[in-house]
Amino acid sequence: METSVKIMKIAKKSLNPEARHALKLVASLCLGVFPSAALHAQSATTALADVMVQSGRLEQKQFDAPASVFAIDEDTIRSSGPQVNISDVLNRAPGVVALNRNNYAQDVQISIRGFGSRAAFGLRGIRLITDGIPASMPDGQGQASTVSMTSTDRVEVLTGPLAQLYGNASGGVIQTFTREAGATPEAQVSLYAGSFGMTRTDWQISQRSGNVGLVADYSTFGIEGYRQNSDARRQQLNSVLTVDAQPDTRIKLIVNVFDMPYAKDALGLTSAQLASNPAQAGTNAIATGTRKTVKQEQVGAVLEHTINSDLRLQARVYGGTRSNLQYQATNVWTGLERRFEGLGLQANGKAQVFDGQRMTWVVGFDQDHAQEQRQAGATASGEKTATPVTRNELNEASNRDFFAQANWSLGERWTLTTGARQSSVTLKSSDSMPVTLTDPDGSGSVTYKATSPVLGLTWHANDNLNIYLNQGKGFETPTLAEAAYTLTAPTVIKGQFNPNLLASRSKHLELGTKWQPTSATRIDAAWFQIKTADEIVTARSSNGQTAFTNASKTVRDGFELSLRNQHSSHWRSQISGTVMNATYDQAFSSVISGTPVTVAAGNSLPAIPKQQLFASLQWSEKGFSAAGQKPALGTEFGIDWINRSSMWASDTNSAVDGLAPGYSVFNARARQRYQVGAARVEAFVGIDNLTNQSTVSSVIVNQASKQYFEPGLPRNWVVGLTSQIPL
Repeated sequence: METSVKIMKIAKKSLNPEARHALKLVASLCLGVFPSAALHAQSATTALADVMVQSGRLEQKQFDAPASVFAIDEDTIRSSGPQVNISDVLNRAPGVVALNRNNYAQDVQISIRGFGSRAAFGLRGIRLITDGIPASMPDGQGQASTVSMTSTDRVEVLTGPLAQLYGNASGGVIQTFTREAGATPEAQVSLYAGSFGMTRTDWQISQRSGNVGLVADYSTFGIEGYRQNSDARRQQLNSVLTVDAQPDTRIKLIVNVFDMPYAKDALGLTSAQLASNPAQAGTNAIATGTRKTVKQEQVGAVLEHTINSDLRLQARVYGGTRSNLQYQATNVWTGLERRFEGLGLQANGKAQVFDGQRMTWVVGFDQDHAQEQRQAGATASGEKTATPVTRNELNEASNRDFFAQANWSLGERWTLTTGARQSSVTLKSSDSMPVTLTDPDGSGSVTYKATSPVLGLTWHANDNLNIYLNQGKGFETPTLAEAAYTLTAPTVIKGQFNPNLLASRSKHLELGTKWQPTSATRIDAAWFQIKTADEIVTARSSNGQTAFTNASKTVRDGFELSLRNQHSSHWRSQISGTVMNATYDQAFSSVISGTPVTVAAGNSLPAIPKQQLFASLQWSEKGFSAAGQKPALGTEFGIDWINRSSMWASDTNSAVDGLAPGYSVFNARARQRYQVGAARVEAFVGIDNLTNQSTVSSVIVNQASKQYFEPGLPRNWVVGLTSQIPL
């Protein structure tokens, strides 16, 4: 306990008064929801499960992992509702800002300890991995919408220095795992309906025959949308086939198909538009038919072979295609035809070192490649014109990385963690357009190389308390989209590959503790500091085009806290909180809304709230089931509280037109399970934003026309029915 207090004091010293106030609020909540350990010992009848997680590149118990690792189980995913957006469950993970844009043309906005916050669409700055297969491209760009939440068994979030062992743009790592077939064959059908014309269906089968198991999941989603021009339709197939070829050999085959025929883009709103009517579409969205069409197909295979109890090998290979067509408000269409593939090899082992002390280790190799044909042209009234294309180029990104990690046991009370990754990332563009005086050749290439070392030490103070300190280095290259434009003059953007962008470099320091005062209570806390050089920032944005440059330095200081408690078999609660200062440590020049400006040192990085709090209280009539068991019949109820402070929308930190206000919302969930013959039936009712607060769900960072804001939904509801039928 004394160690935890010391860490809290260290964190307080590094935070500003506003952040310290939020920290006190978190502590007060903790004291209210988590009373004395003695009371827990008397009332708790169900212990918290300690799951196995990926701690860096090594698997170990979450409690012993020398890093901030947060796991989200299947029951939490299912209780979130229709399981459309991964942001619906990530909001409970400390250090993660998961913002639902309510704009399916641009995907959700997710950042981890500030990394990824500037993404105008999709994910960047963090690594997304599904069933061991990378869902982020070599340049760091990824799409969260391709994760099939309806068949996901668990989600893991890794933050801090150990995340750097995943290479380029791994400010944090999100891994999802599809459920595996159980011993009993069954079919599952889910139907959901909700506010603003939302419909969701899911058909799933799970079957095992001998040494072969299959989970196949097909889902559909549609919504008319709260805002004008926000209608969307999509369907997805996710299938995992596991084959236990031998007792020591397992093969996993993954097929994922994501098809979004259209998602209309409501665009962002200015502060004046937001105040007058948050349900309206942004300027020219309807007139120009802003929308996006996406189709992605991916297959992968993972082979695991155990040589003996001390050595295990793994190989993975994957490939796929992605088509993307977007109609923008500037009367321009952009089309991408992408092909991607990759492979990985790794060996995991155990050894005896230091006169019989234990060591676990992993060494491996990753190679990934993606190429996309990028074209663009003019539109009129939301359709392509007959004029020739104005852009035609082949963009490529590839990486070749080697990594290693070892956890060294130094006696009974100490563990040393070491690791490193050697990375080489190449970005390349081949311009196929005719070369003219006004449109020179836009071809180019650049290679980034980096070594990302990690070093940490864990003190196992006793069986219920671990304290760890680790540090590491990371790097983040520009994405192909960020390198696609060059600022050739203070206000002139050209569609030319920009080889002058540097990769940002980061230094991570983390001090954390994991304490389990009783079998029913778990408290995790971490203080972190991240310093970056050459942060990639907006140089100028205009008419749908954005050129980027490097800012000199940024600093992120923060404190994270997560508390879970199983009060009894019928009651459980969770609280998580993050307070963070993310600022530019050195001034730099930019062009905002056509005007050259100087972004001052001390300005906050946009799209990062300084405080974020999450609290959840759940009740089960028959008691919560242990992990891996079917939930009990009867009623379950839960209520969540989400609080976020204000966040800036632009680097200039303009309070006049670029500040998204903070908010607090309550979400409620109720489930009732029945047994109807051989079938289990679950009815679901959910209400979000119970108090009908006006919110900004996300911001479009440094938007050229100051259309920064994407409104959150007013009070909204969803009902659902799920049936599980043995086959």
